[in-house]
Amino acid sequence: MKNQDIQDLKQLVEFLKEQEVAEFDLDRGDLKIRLKFSQPAVQGAPVAGIAHLIGGAPVISAPMPLVASSGAAAAAAPAADPDAGLHMIKSPIVGTYYGSPSPGASAFVAPGDHIEKGQVVCIVEAMKLMNEIEADASGEIVKCMVTNGQPIEFGQPLFSVRTA
Repeated sequence: MKNQDIQDLKQLVEFLKEQEVAEFDLDRGDLKIRLKFSQPAVQGAPVAGIAHLIGGAPVISAPMPLVASSGAAAAAAPAADPDAGLHMIKSPIVGTYYGSPSPGASAFVAPGDHIEKGQVVCIVEAMKLMNEIEADASGEIVKCMVTNGQPIEFGQPLFSVRTA
């Protein structure tokens, strides 16, 4: 980070503390900042001054803990986490995600499919080895969190599953 960026970040942190903002996310390419403050957020806190601090990005306030972010995805915190109560199948290794056994073949699973514990749901390529990833729970696939050919990390969520 440049010295000016550090100064801007310090100004932003002070402003957020003054306005009693509970959480703040900023995502600009390689720069990702997430701030969480321990003090409770004031509902409907004025946030008009934040836009000039983060380069004129749109800011949306809501009558709940505020989350403001920069770029194309500026939004208020959702009323309820859509993934709450869902089981996450996570990657046990670092590698490249593949949703089908070979290019052009149909996917192992898709949203809406019912899966059983132990069923192969995808492949993760690591060091030229194709590792079959098995479901660790039975249920219905709700969402695939990654795309074909995407590099993935250890513990990264791959699928959300609604267990019975």
